[in-house]
Amino acid sequence: MTTSTPLHDYSATALLEAYRRHDLSPVEVIKSVLQHIDRWEQDLCASYLLRPELALQQARASEARWQRGEPCGALDGVPVTIKENIATQGDPMPLGTLGTEPLRATAHAPPAARLKEAGAVMVCKTTMPDYGMLSSGLSSFHPLAKNPWDLQKTPGGSSAGAAAAAAAGYGPLHIGTDIGGSLRLPAGWCGIYSLKPSLGRVPIDPPYTGRAAGPMTRTVADSALMMQVLSLPDERDSMSLPFQTIAWNEYDTGTGFLRGLKIGLMMEAGCGLAVEPEVKAAIEHAARLFEQAGAIVEPLAPFMTQTMLDGMDHTWRMRSHIDLAALTPAKKALVLPYIQQWADSAAGMTGPQVFAAYSQFHATRLAAVRACEPFDYVISPTAPMPAFAAELPSPTNDPLRPLEHIGFTVPYNMSEQPAASINCGYTRAGLPIGLQIAGKRFNDLGVLQVSRAFELLRDPQRPWPQQIAKS
Repeated sequence: MTTSTPLHDYSATALLEAYRRHDLSPVEVIKSVLQHIDRWEQDLCASYLLRPELALQQARASEARWQRGEPCGALDGVPVTIKENIATQGDPMPLGTLGTEPLRATAHAPPAARLKEAGAVMVCKTTMPDYGMLSSGLSSFHPLAKNPWDLQKTPGGSSAGAAAAAAAGYGPLHIGTDIGGSLRLPAGWCGIYSLKPSLGRVPIDPPYTGRAAGPMTRTVADSALMMQVLSLPDERDSMSLPFQTIAWNEYDTGTGFLRGLKIGLMMEAGCGLAVEPEVKAAIEHAARLFEQAGAIVEPLAPFMTQTMLDGMDHTWRMRSHIDLAALTPAKKALVLPYIQQWADSAAGMTGPQVFAAYSQFHATRLAAVRACEPFDYVISPTAPMPAFAAELPSPTNDPLRPLEHIGFTVPYNMSEQPAASINCGYTRAGLPIGLQIAGKRFNDLGVLQVSRAFELLRDPQRPWPQQIAKS
C-alpha cells in the first residue's frame, strides 16, 4: 500500500504488516473505517448494529497487545463485518425480517467466535433480506441495501450488506453465508471476491443442507487469510468436516499453476434465465486468458434442469411456509409480501409432491459431481445478468419464478464443492461481472490458487466506487 492509500482501503495483509512494524495502530485504522462508513452508509444501508464506541474499545485493546508485541491471533486489530444471521453473543438476530422476535444470541456462532478469538475488530453486522431468501437487499426489517457501483442497483443477496460493505471499503474483511449463491451472487454483482467453501469446511451453527459461511473480500489474499481462521474446528456443527491442516498461505502459486489444468467452460446453466450478451463476452474473454496461460479449456454442457431448480425452490417454499405458519397473523403480515406469496404457494402441496421436490437436491448433487469429474476446475458466469434494480426482490420480480438466476451457483451447494466468484469485467454501464470458479469437493485451496492466478491475469480493474459528496 502507498502512503496515499486511505486506511479504510488497506487490505488485511497490509494492515497486519503495518501493525508488526508499528507503522499503524488499530485505533487509527478503525477511526478511518468508521469515518468512511459515516460518509457512505446513508446511501448504502449496509450496516446493522453499527456501534462506534464498541469497535473503538476493541481497537484499543488490540493496540495495547501490539504495543506489547503480543497479538492474540492472526487477525488482531483488523476490521471485520459479520452478516446479521451469524450470531454474535448478546446481539439480536432478526434474520432480516419484522416477522421474527429478535432474541439476543446467547453465544457467538462458530465463524464469529473464530474471528473474535483471532483478534478481529467487529465494526458492525451487515444487512440481509427476509430470512435470507432473496438475492437482493430488500428487507422488511433493514433499510434497502444498495450497490456502491450504482445506487439504483441491488448489491445482491442474501449477503447484501456484506458485499456492499466490501466494495465500498468498510474495512477489508467481511463474512456472509450461502445456501444457493448468497456469497457468490452479491460478490459478482459488487465486483469483490468470495469463496463458498466445501460444505463443512467452515463450521456454522445452525448447519443445514448446502449452507456455508465464507469470506467476502476485495482480494484473494484476504480471503485466504480469513480461511486460516474460519476453518478451525467447532463441535456445534454436526456437518463439519474433520479438521484438516491446510496451507492457506500457499494460495499464491502464480499463473504457472494453470499450465496443463483441464478447465470446463459452462456458458449455459440448463435452467432459468439466459446469459446476457455482456456477461457472455466477459466470461469468454476470461476463458481465453486461461488458455493463454496454458490451461486446457473445453466446453461443459449444462447439467442442471428446470426440474432440479423447481424442486429445490418448492422444497424451500414449503420450509418457509411452515415457518410463516408458526407466526401470529399480525407478525406474518409484516413479512415482505413477495416472501409471503412465495411461501404460501406451497400450501397445497401433498406429501408425495414435497418428497419429489426434495429429491431434486440429491439429483442436483449427482449431476454436478458427474459433470465436473472430467475437469480439474469449472468456470462459468456467477449470474446470467449484472446487478438489477435495487428495489426488486429478484430479477424476475415474480414470486412464482424467484430463483431463475441461481442455476450456475446452486449446484455447488448441493454437491458440497468449493466455488468462488471473482470479478472478470464490466458492462458498458460500469457494473461488475462475476466469474465463478468451482473445484472438486474438499479442494478449497485449489480454488483459491486458480482464483489468484486469474487475479494476476485479468485486465486492469477499475478504481473502487467512491461516495459522491453531498452538496
